Amino acid sequence: MTSINEVSSIPKTKKPSDSAFKQQRLPAWQPILTAGTVLPTFFVIGIAFIPVGVGLLYFSDQVKEYILDYTDCNSTNINHTKGMPVKCADVIAENRSNICNCELNFTLPSDFNGKTYMYYGLTNFYQNHRRYVKSRDDNQLLGKLSEVVSGDCEPFAYDEGKAIVPCGAIANSLFSDELKLYSVLHKTNVPLLETGIAWPSDKNIKFKNPEGDLKKAFEKFAKPKNWSKHIFELDKKNEDNNGFQNEDLIVWMRTAALPTFRKLYRRVNHTEGGFAGGLIAGDYILTVSYTYPVSAFNGRKRMILSTTSLLGGKNPFLGIAYIVVGCICLLLGIILLIIHIKCSKSVTEMINVTSNTPYQE
Repeated sequence: MTSINEVSSIPKTKKPSDSAFKQQRLPAWQPILTAGTVLPTFFVIGIAFIPVGVGLLYFSDQVKEYILDYTDCNSTNINHTKGMPVKCADVIAENRSNICNCELNFTLPSDFNGKTYMYYGLTNFYQNHRRYVKSRDDNQLLGKLSEVVSGDCEPFAYDEGKAIVPCGAIANSLFSDELKLYSVLHKTNVPLLETGIAWPSDKNIKFKNPEGDLKKAFEKFAKPKNWSKHIFELDKKNEDNNGFQNEDLIVWMRTAALPTFRKLYRRVNHTEGGFAGGLIAGDYILTVSYTYPVSAFNGRKRMILSTTSLLGGKNPFLGIAYIVVGCICLLLGIILLIIHIKCSKSVTEMINVTSNTPYQE
């Protein structure tokens, strides 16, 4: 039997154990790149990518889109400038609480067949800023209201000692313009749906209302500083679209990756007569309740009408990228093939090369 003293006298070693992994004896495979393997790869990628790119461009071109910039629209309200037109941007710049309405006439050049969607677009708005993205309280958005707010929400966490719900810079900057569309041909407003615009995963998992009466649950908290309504008053027509279940809020809280972006605002209701097949070409009037300032960051605001295709909205970039990559691969394949034919050695010459073979330039 080995004594304790004998065990303690065994010298310690830092040598790794004798295993295939620690002794670097694992089997390995290293591909040898030859003309016979590289050239077919280039040609296969080129031949495969170009048709895919053409298909993506085709589906993108099937999408019809109309963009209307309304940043500089003039106010229709009576003002103090003796009949001179005043931009709504200047009206709300004087006082954020001012109400400014404007109208823009436009013409759809062709029929928008099928499902039609209305988007709002912003430029030069960096929702991807690190502090902006973090400025939210996910526990609040799950309906777990508390007077203690996440520190990430500062400086939009408290107002006069009350916790702000929903807190943070994202909610505070919620897009607030109201857009309405009037059809001159049908002499009626285009029916727009306020629901069905958010991702189901967001609405069902990430955003939940507290139990009980919404007004009682939210009234002891402060609203965001830039909001004109409390969170339980966002949609007076549909009680189910209030609170954290308001889909305009849910869409806005999913931050954009680029400074120029668009977000889904409304869906055209195709169940009503005259709009079952989409939007007919003709004259329309966009009525805007202008409350969202963009001049402070030199931004622009747009209303976008768009249909969709099998692959979604209009996006020619992906098709162009596939075609460009395919063409580059084909060009490289042809160039390398020519070099291989003119400059490569034959198999017999390569076999006969030995250490004593003289070097030839």
